[in-house]
Formats: sequence, structure tokens, C-alpha cells
Amino acid sequence: MTDTIKVIDLFAGPGGLGEGFSAFRTPEGKYPFKIAASVEKEASAHKTLTLRAFFRQFLGHEVPPEYYEYLRGSPKVSAEQFFSHKFPNEWAAAKQETLGGPKALGSEDHNEIFSAIEEQIAEHTGKRIVIGGPPCQAYSLVGRARNKGIKGYVAADDHRHFLYKEYLKVLDLVQPDIFVMENVKGILTARVNGESIFQKIREDLVCPARALCSSRDEVEYELLPFAHPLQDHNLYGSYQNKDFVIRAEDYGIPQARHRVILLGVRKNLLPEELSGELLSDWRRDDPVNLGQVINNLPRLRSGLTRTKPNNFTAWKNNFERAFLKVYSGLAFSTKAQDNAKNAYESATEELSQGGRWVPAEQKPKGYLPDGLKHWYEDECLSGFVNHEARNHMAEDLHRYLYASCYAAARDGTSPRSRDYPENLAPKHKNWTTGNFIDRFKVQAENRVASTVTSHISKDGHYFIHYDPSQCRSLTVREAARIQTFPDNYFFEGTRTEQYVQVGNAVPPLLANHIAKVVFSLLKE
Repeated sequence: MTDTIKVIDLFAGPGGLGEGFSAFRTPEGKYPFKIAASVEKEASAHKTLTLRAFFRQFLGHEVPPEYYEYLRGSPKVSAEQFFSHKFPNEWAAAKQETLGGPKALGSEDHNEIFSAIEEQIAEHTGKRIVIGGPPCQAYSLVGRARNKGIKGYVAADDHRHFLYKEYLKVLDLVQPDIFVMENVKGILTARVNGESIFQKIREDLVCPARALCSSRDEVEYELLPFAHPLQDHNLYGSYQNKDFVIRAEDYGIPQARHRVILLGVRKNLLPEELSGELLSDWRRDDPVNLGQVINNLPRLRSGLTRTKPNNFTAWKNNFERAFLKVYSGLAFSTKAQDNAKNAYESATEELSQGGRWVPAEQKPKGYLPDGLKHWYEDECLSGFVNHEARNHMAEDLHRYLYASCYAAARDGTSPRSRDYPENLAPKHKNWTTGNFIDRFKVQAENRVASTVTSHISKDGHYFIHYDPSQCRSLTVREAARIQTFPDNYFFEGTRTEQYVQVGNAVPPLLANHIAKVVFSLLKE
């Protein structure tokens, strides 16, 4: 096997899956996976992807101080303007990796994308893999519920159901040794014209050329699960659809993220002896909880919507009004009231809303589990990026304070709508119907977090910080920590776009575990 394994990353988003593979290092200190092409259509995610591709030019070498300078916002210019001048060769390589700009599979960009991929693999005699997953909006439970509300919606006419065929076309072109395909759990129950989408995808992935009626050689693949015991070679086709689900929290990821991830291995490359669970080395009985991965981030306060000046004094005054409303409502628990009092007393400490870069006043202590410190932290950064609390309506922050005090006293359990005192109830006529029973959810300190989704960009109510004294929703950096992005991974775009990128990504640390499995198979 040559040293370099070329990777084609499809529907890449901000690069979570690619990050896990490219960051994989052998015991000898080598980085065998080289991303040859990343395909992403969304502009802000593409900017993030290109910046990270630039960072990867220095893997195994010292990252230049200019990279951290840019992250801190010192140059008031774009990454393109800053790096193309100072590091023309590295920036050109990064742009080539991300195809020079946003590109969409299944669009008029088809020929350009396929030409670029073909050029990358033309002279490569070593191993090659394809990774990625088609967009999930048509498969997710939320997306399907939304589609039902669209007048005249017909699933068979929704092209998103069939974007996996673009993945098939790339498999047919590249004919990789291995591929990894990811999607939401909802794909297991998605149907078009009564036919299971996932079952059809599995059948087509076995031989992409045959499924596409292509003229290329018919390469056949064995489809294996990562988190289910492997079966006898002769029974591989008998896996149930649910066997391909990975529960991320079982493998050291601090969130309850359940995803379908397929491993496709060329049948002629399948080892004779292959048994057990592929990810068993990372299975753990003690899940990593939220507090362990965000407790050492700088404390922040939220801002106030439609308030001028939107400063600490305005926030503190609102916090005091919230305390007066909340304290009596927490009379059911001395512990809950103590939480409120402690938060009220700490409100004298001036907090900022954070920003693009928040300096670390002192070296963070403890909290991060030993096995994760090297994954997250970068001593050269001397602070935290994308760590900015957003604005909220004043009365919503009253509910945040109540909810966080309540949860801290109830072992992390968030209050339901019936648990709120009347003076904190929103002015929604449906509040008492049961439809909003868990409208406000605290992400508990001592539990794994809920699944971070793109919806966090629109609504912080489901991602309330557990610390009552901060009284806010989670920042992009906190969401990124939950998703296991390293601290030096910078998200471009507006804050809303950053949230979407983080929510749509594959956890890089989980991808890193998968990369080790793939590398082991290729070595064999």
C-alpha cells in the first residue's frame, strides 16, 4: 500500500467527516488519508471547508502564527485575501481541494465536479476511498413532517430523495476500495411509492455500475455495520436496516446522536477473518457528559433582543426582574431556590457576550477528560473562537433562569409546561394543550447532550445552558465541542450559518474512530 490514501468527500458540509479522516495518525506519526476533493454547495460551509483545507497543508508541521492571527480577527479581511497573499501555494492547494468554489452534485456543476475528481485519481496508484452522505432533509422525521404540510407535495417528485444516486455515480467513477456513507436515522423509515428508501439504497450500493446501468466495470461491495457484531461471510446480506445505526454516545461522543453509517468494502478485498464489532475499541460504559466538554469555556451572558443599549447593565436589570419572578415559583425545592440565589448573587460579576474570539484569561483547568484534551485543545490559540452568546427576548430569559434552576435541582430534568408558574407562562393559547410540553429544554451538565441539529440556528430554547448565572442558550463553540470539533476549527459565515454548519456535521472524533477501522482494513 502506498503511503497516501486519497479521499473523495461528498456533501461535505463544514468537513466533519473529512476532519476525522485527515486527522487520523498512525503510530509512526504519519497521516495516511489525503483529501483529494471535497464537494459542498453551501457558500459559508464551503468557506469553512477551504479554511480547514488550508490548515491541513501544515499537518505534521508547525502551523504558522498567521493562522491564529486570522482566527482572532486581527486582519479585517477574508481568509482568501489574507492567506492567498502570504501563503500562495498552500492557499492554492486548499482551493483545489475544495474545487475552487461551492459546487452541487446533481446540478449544472456535474461535469466540473467529475472532471476534478477524475483528475485527482487519474495517476494515483494507491488506495482510494469515498466518504459522505446525501442531504437528509427529505429523510429526517422533522423534514418529512414539514413536507406533509406542503400542499401538493409528492415524495416521488422530491429530487432530494434520489441524491444518493449522485453518490452512486461517484462510486462508479472512482471505484474506491472502501466507502463510508452517513445519513440520519429517519432514512430507515422513509418510503417513496411504498418502497423503503434505505433498502433500495443498500441494494444499489452493492454494485453501483449495475444500479446505474453504467458501462464501467461492475465492482461489488460488501455492506457492513460499524456498531453491530459482524456475521459470517455467507450471511453478510442478512443484516437488518437497524443494524447500521451508530449511537454516538456509546463511543465517547458527548451527545445522543444516532446516525445510520454504512461501510462498503470491495468484496475482493474483504479479509478472510473478520468478526466482532468494528468500533468495539471505542465503546465505553461511562458516557462523556456535557459538563466535561464545555465547563472550561469562558462564562458569557446572553444579550437582549430589541434593547438599547444592549449591555451588561441592561442584562443585569433583566436578570434581577427574572429572579423576583422565579424565586417564588421554585418554592417546591430548597435546592432550586438556592440555585437561583447563587445565580442572583453572581450577577454582580460583569460578563460579556463573547465574540469571534474570546481570550482565555488563564489556562483552562481540568474538566476535559484526559483522552480528549489533545483532541480539542490547541495551546497556540490562547482563547476560544466562535464563542458568542446570542440575544433573546427578555421574558424568555426569565424562563431560561427558571428552567436551569429547576433542572439543576432535579438531576438535569427540564421542567415541562405544566411545571412553570403562571407568571412565567408564554402568551401562547396552545401553551396548556400539551403541544409545547417541552418547549424549553436545559442541556444538563451531568448528561450527554441532545442531538445538535441545524435547528439550533433558529431556536435556542432547546439548548439552554445548565448554568443559571449565565442564563443563555449554547454558543456555536459549545455546540462544536458537543460535536467534537477541535477548538482551532473556525466556522465562517454569520452566526446563524455557523450553527447550521455545526448541526449538519458528522462528529469528527467519531469519524476519526471510523478512519482507524478503514485504515486497518486497507492494511490487511
